Amino acid sequence: MPVVKMADTLFTERMKNIFTEWRDGLLRNSNGELQLQGNSNDSQQQLRIIFFKMRPALSLSGFTSHQLRLIHLVIRRHFQDLAYVQINGEKTCQQRLVVRTDSKDDRELLMKEVKDEHCRQAEVKVQAAVGFRHVIDLLSSEQKLIVGHNCFLDIAHIYSKFVGPLPSTAEEFVSSVNKCFPYVVDTKMLLNANNVLQQRMKKSQTSLSSAFAMLCPQIALGKKSTDLAFQSCVKVEVQVDDLRSSNWNSGAKHEAGYDAFMTGCVFAQTCSHLGIDFQSFLPSEHLAHNEKLQKHINLLYLSWSNRDIIDLTSGKKNAVSLGYTNHKKRYPEILFENIALIWGFPSKLKARDIRECISKVFGPTSVTSIYHLDETAVFVQFNKEKFVSEFLILKETLERSDGPVSVLHPLAGLLEGGNTQAANYETYKDICSSPSSKILFADQADAVGTKWKNKLIESKAAMESLERESFGEKNEVNTAFVFC
Repeated sequence: MPVVKMADTLFTERMKNIFTEWRDGLLRNSNGELQLQGNSNDSQQQLRIIFFKMRPALSLSGFTSHQLRLIHLVIRRHFQDLAYVQINGEKTCQQRLVVRTDSKDDRELLMKEVKDEHCRQAEVKVQAAVGFRHVIDLLSSEQKLIVGHNCFLDIAHIYSKFVGPLPSTAEEFVSSVNKCFPYVVDTKMLLNANNVLQQRMKKSQTSLSSAFAMLCPQIALGKKSTDLAFQSCVKVEVQVDDLRSSNWNSGAKHEAGYDAFMTGCVFAQTCSHLGIDFQSFLPSEHLAHNEKLQKHINLLYLSWSNRDIIDLTSGKKNAVSLGYTNHKKRYPEILFENIALIWGFPSKLKARDIRECISKVFGPTSVTSIYHLDETAVFVQFNKEKFVSEFLILKETLERSDGPVSVLHPLAGLLEGGNTQAANYETYKDICSSPSSKILFADQADAVGTKWKNKLIESKAAMESLERESFGEKNEVNTAFVFC
């Protein structure tokens, strides 16, 4: 840093004289006082003699950041036996010192000690900030059996919060998860693996609370089950506030701690129904290696509605060969290329209203399903991929037109207010991948800006062609239908 200003030149010369006077007078002055040139009271307050790591030092205070940079420059240029040291104090307070060293080696040793101290302080701050990550690391290093209920999304959240960014594909994700947690078991899988439990579950549901109420009625309902076939096989005792009980119920369903407790209870009872005897287990044995449980480990429902099962060990998706196909599909297969995303529509519209508007244009069976993303956005899945682009083009055309056709068109209710936006599924992924993070999707799209709009229509020529086909021909019929 060149010293060009007169004030900087005078300051550096003054500090050079002070450091020289102090260094030369260390052996002569036995009372520990520093007599500065000009006997300035301000200088006496800004420079104070202390000892740092068994070495004499000057503590610097009251200097500006620019003056401290000039002091550092003076030390580097003119004093090989002095070291400029910065000490990190509590919070953001920092102390600057000029330390006298005996030699070049002593100076290097001092700077290494200071650097190591900085690293230790940084490590303490990092460890304090890590928090629950220590628990995740311990579970991973000990290769503990991780038990969850319908837990694919739970594992994804744990991975993104404590391990790293989620990979772009499910196959990459499960491979990474398997390295962190080599043994994961899903109690929802176990419930469907046992014929007796499977028959019983047909009468109810496989939700966590339903399974808990069926397998652990004494805890869940506070009473013993009248069904002898479903008496709790494993006794579970609960300790709360130094009180042990076998029929305690907090009633806190959907709270993380109680959900984990219910999952553990369901796991214990389900294992018993699978023929696993906990009493015969030795402390040194690993439950994940039990042959009766092993065939169910690392199998998770990737999509419960479609019955897609993914193997965390191999990364393969399979539903047929694993034997978990006794349930009928309640939902149609999700085809991402057939999905249009709509957001910003009038809040009064429900899913059935949106389906009705679109079906009047594209036909009564054109909409396969509608999923609410949140209160501001929905996924509309068409039965044909071409309907996605036709819908997007039709929406844009209606918004540009002020004629009676656009006012009386079946989609007019969906577009009311002028805030309705639409895009394909790829655009949805682009919006969600933005660094911006909002609770509602409509706010998320607004935060991303207008970049997503460039992806709605691939080319103007394709737009005009489809517009003539879908809007010019179909809307004659639909408009007539409206006027009727």
